[in-house]
Amino acid sequence: MNHHILAMFGLPGGVEWVVILLAALLLFGRRLPDVARSVGKSIVEFKRGLRDVKDDIDTASKLDADKSHKLDSNSDKPANHSAGD
Repeated sequence: MNHHILAMFGLPGGVEWVVILLAALLLFGRRLPDVARSVGKSIVEFKRGLRDVKDDIDTASKLDADKSHKLDSNSDKPANHSAGD
């Protein structure tokens, strides 16, 4: 029965968004552009951090692949024995 009650409260529609925006405008007033700018900067910094982490992971995986490739190619060469052995 509880899921029927929750189904009544879906995502806001067009009129509800207008009411939400008006309430935000009344609450924040002149600070609203500053708040939006701060949120935008935060999102940009977050994406930059994600990109840096992805680049670090890609670099580390490439170094590991190169290292394992070099080890594989070295194991294919015959051992170098001197005549005195």
